[in-house]
Amino acid sequence: MSARNIGKEEREAAAATAPAAASAAATDSALGVPTAEWGEGLRSQVWFGDPGKTGFMHRSWLRSEGLPDDTFEGRPVIGIANSWSELTSCNIHLRALAEHVKRGVWQAGGVPFEFPTTSAGEPLVRPTAMLLRNLMAMDLEETLRMNPLDGVVLLAGCDKTTPAYLMGAASVDLPTLLITGGPMLNGKYRGTDIGSGTSVWRFTEAYRAGQISADDVREAEGCMARSQGHCMTMGTASTMACVSEYMGMQLPGTAALGANDSRRATAAHLAGRRIVEMVAEDLRPSKILTREAFENGVRANAALGGSTNAVIHLLALARRVGVELTLDDFDTLVRDIPVLADMMPSGRFLMEEFQDAGGTAGLAETLGDLLHRDTLTVTGGTLGENYAGAEVWNREVIRPLDNPVKPVGSGIAVLRGNLAPRGAVIKQSAASPELMVHTGRALVWDSLQQYLAQADDPDLDVTPDDILIVRNVGPKGYPGMPEVGNMPLPQKILEAGVMDMVRISDARMSGTSYGTVVLHVAPEAAAGGPLGLVRTGDVVTLDVPNRTLSMAVDDDELERRREGWAPPVVAGSDRGWTRLYVEHVVQADEGCDLDFLQGRSGAAVGPQAF
Repeated sequence: MSARNIGKEEREAAAATAPAAASAAATDSALGVPTAEWGEGLRSQVWFGDPGKTGFMHRSWLRSEGLPDDTFEGRPVIGIANSWSELTSCNIHLRALAEHVKRGVWQAGGVPFEFPTTSAGEPLVRPTAMLLRNLMAMDLEETLRMNPLDGVVLLAGCDKTTPAYLMGAASVDLPTLLITGGPMLNGKYRGTDIGSGTSVWRFTEAYRAGQISADDVREAEGCMARSQGHCMTMGTASTMACVSEYMGMQLPGTAALGANDSRRATAAHLAGRRIVEMVAEDLRPSKILTREAFENGVRANAALGGSTNAVIHLLALARRVGVELTLDDFDTLVRDIPVLADMMPSGRFLMEEFQDAGGTAGLAETLGDLLHRDTLTVTGGTLGENYAGAEVWNREVIRPLDNPVKPVGSGIAVLRGNLAPRGAVIKQSAASPELMVHTGRALVWDSLQQYLAQADDPDLDVTPDDILIVRNVGPKGYPGMPEVGNMPLPQKILEAGVMDMVRISDARMSGTSYGTVVLHVAPEAAAGGPLGLVRTGDVVTLDVPNRTLSMAVDDDELERRREGWAPPVVAGSDRGWTRLYVEHVVQADEGCDLDFLQGRSGAAVGPQAF
């Protein structure tokens, strides 16, 4: 069997760049692994199979790593992309996980090469890790295309690392298998479970309301992150891990395994074996990431009570692979999907309980034909085949269809109106039912810093019926669209015992957050959207059942206001990556990718280097 993971045009281009040497096909008797002729199908042989000067150079330098001769003789070369970084605590264990992948690759007859990329750690990066998602994707894309790789295993975990890796790898379209790092252990505080992110907001708001002390907050802080791994709530990291599995890009049943669970290391080993087989089968992301796979991702996100950030990431990924996916799909595709996973922030439990209850497999079987079960996955089998016969062991955590956590239609809603002509989103499962239809006076701030400076002022003119609006926190305006949409409530409101208000912005919010929060308003204020024209005192109406978000300001008045509007000056946007980002980022309803990164680059081999 000859591995053929580059197309006819790519092979012809490769042959013109580096003619192949003749070598009879052989089989390694020790491993029983077929080896292809030099230049026959394996992309890496364009580098290593050339008998002339360039092949000499490529092979010679790698011999310094102690590789035996047959390393270069028709074995699939597998990249292991690692987003490990000590600045990305969620991914700190991925360097050890890579060793298990390597074992599997060697065992299957491949040759593994681990390499680092940009890493984007949500807990530390300012202004936001979202600013680095596209850079990380571009970093991976260039590394895959420029090096002698036949396939790649992606090691990701923290929020933006998973979509960034999927975007970059899908653009190149080599055989690709994703492994996420898994959630950390449950937080434990005074005999109760606490969840990363979700409990942060609850503790800090309770402290600002005077309900708990600073010592209480510090104690909880020390109890929350008890192990390696990403957030154990159904935040963006857990959401994207599970969604990518349902889209076919991870081995089945692995997304919810704990970071410290030995079964994750086993899965990494098996992934190393499987990627070698995928190269032989020419199983690329373009065969897996179909329209039906994206529909599975959107619908699974609703059943999980997953993050609103999945909207932006899936829109961006779809545009990389040429799948028609729109913002409205995140509303219309989920109207018959209930929330079945009783997970924070929409419910009670954490990822440990979800995995023990049956995990991704149990939820998939519960959803049944609400998912496309005939979609192809990295196993080479279908989604339905992967999960056939899976059971649920705890129906409190993964609910049956006739007893959901939230009823059908509780997923993400897409809102439109003269305040959001291109759309905005709200996570219904995490919002207050009594605020889903609400009219109030707008209180408007031009920046997050301005809002925070005034939020605790006891003289602030604010009532629970008001609608808080913070703008210029979108893709261009901040820049990078930070997770600040769930802005803390004014202190006088908290002290009155009110724990939720309608909040509107062009920002995102953490998947671990909750509240009646309208996000991703498009176009954003900094791009000239009407959010930049609303003023304090205007009457704003949120009507989720009718999917509208509007302000009681007529078109003529908005046009007069526009004449006096000027785009904000974005600090730090005059150089480097930030300048490139601000100049080329598309709006939230299109996924916040860079305009010149949409579509595929392909895996064609570049001109010779020597």
